[in-house]
Amino acid sequence: MEHKGLLSPKFWNSAMIHCGKKHIFAVVTCVLFTSMLIFSWRDTQLQNNITRKLFPQPTVASPAGELCRGKPAQNVITALKDNRTFIISPYFDDRESKVTRVIGIVHHEDVKQLYCWFCCQPDGQIYVSKAKIDVHSDRFEFPYGATDIVCLEPPNCDPTHVSIHQSPRGNTDQLPRFEIKNRKAETFSVDFTVCISAMFGNYNNVLQFIQSVEMYKILGVQKVMIYKNNCSHLMEKVLKFYIEEGTVEIIPWPIDSHLRVSAEWRFMQDGTHIGYYGQIAALNDCIYRNMQRSKFVVLSDADEIILPLKHPDWKTMMSSLQEQNPRTGVFLFENHIFPKTVSTPAFNISAWNAVPGVNILQHVHREPDRKDVINPKKMIIDPRKVVQTSVHSVLRAYGKSVNVPMDVALIYHCRVPLQGNLPRESLIRDTTLWRYNSSLIMSVNKVLNQTVL
Repeated sequence: MEHKGLLSPKFWNSAMIHCGKKHIFAVVTCVLFTSMLIFSWRDTQLQNNITRKLFPQPTVASPAGELCRGKPAQNVITALKDNRTFIISPYFDDRESKVTRVIGIVHHEDVKQLYCWFCCQPDGQIYVSKAKIDVHSDRFEFPYGATDIVCLEPPNCDPTHVSIHQSPRGNTDQLPRFEIKNRKAETFSVDFTVCISAMFGNYNNVLQFIQSVEMYKILGVQKVMIYKNNCSHLMEKVLKFYIEEGTVEIIPWPIDSHLRVSAEWRFMQDGTHIGYYGQIAALNDCIYRNMQRSKFVVLSDADEIILPLKHPDWKTMMSSLQEQNPRTGVFLFENHIFPKTVSTPAFNISAWNAVPGVNILQHVHREPDRKDVINPKKMIIDPRKVVQTSVHSVLRAYGKSVNVPMDVALIYHCRVPLQGNLPRESLIRDTTLWRYNSSLIMSVNKVLNQTVL
């Protein structure tokens, strides 16, 4: 077999002649350096071969002179004609190869072949790439799951839009056309973005929602993104206030108009298609949507607050955690239940009693840990180091994951109890939340006076 480049006999002869002119220490150093070059070259070749295998080279699909067409997608969730594939949004991702990563939802058995139809600039030519269909592993037995549809972008092409089709041939006139986000680098506009998914079930826990958002702001959050399926009329008024304030951004999430959704996380053999209103797909979209504009992304629910115990806010906490844990991209915080069925008479604010929802300041008793039961976790992540996420952990990431000790921070989760039979004496009184009571009461009153009261 003929060896070329770094593996050719000619290269070795020349390297040894050159090294042989030096002192023996220099010879050894030179040979080691040469070996490093060879292994580096072989790793590069291996990576290129893997990339070529996963992503076949794009081919021109349109006749000469034909320009990109198709109808711009109008909705956050777009069904393809097969009704087995649902596109949320494409994102440019050059962390490994120059690819377009389309966040979507597919039927894990029925969808076996998809193609990206790229609209290339500046000539408007159409190029087609076969997609790698990567259904996320945390599907929890539902037939549909969050999916990455990944296509290698053509060389000498900066596509602005892409269409997804089951075939490499056909007419693009009727295909929905999606703008590829994250094409241009941006500077961070915020430090922390909270992703809440999904708001459904005519959500009406108004008081606790306002308290959570105001606590987020006290802790350093500038943006809260909500994937909203539906909520009460009163909750709509509150959301409108926060949108106008610039704190909340709403992503419409009408997933139940496409699939039979479950309010459970695990498949119950009940004919539903996807769990918890497509929560995992929404979380992944939120990560990519904020990849270039937020330093950190917080994945949690509206009734959960990551409470720092050693630091006054998230910025100082994360600065300390990053310093102690370099090259870490995922920080996991332990969830602790503060049952809403156990209350204290403190902070019984009369004006708040007329507002539907839970007053978290009155719930400062948490359930003890259960033997042989691991408390679930939620995360603060560096979005640029995450490829795929589930609800309580990431599935693929470039950086390390670290469990944050409970004496540094915990998740305050006020909800129905998990250990409902425990007497009050068995609960742990934890008033960490009260450190923020003055600021929180003032902020909540301001919002209520402008929205509800």
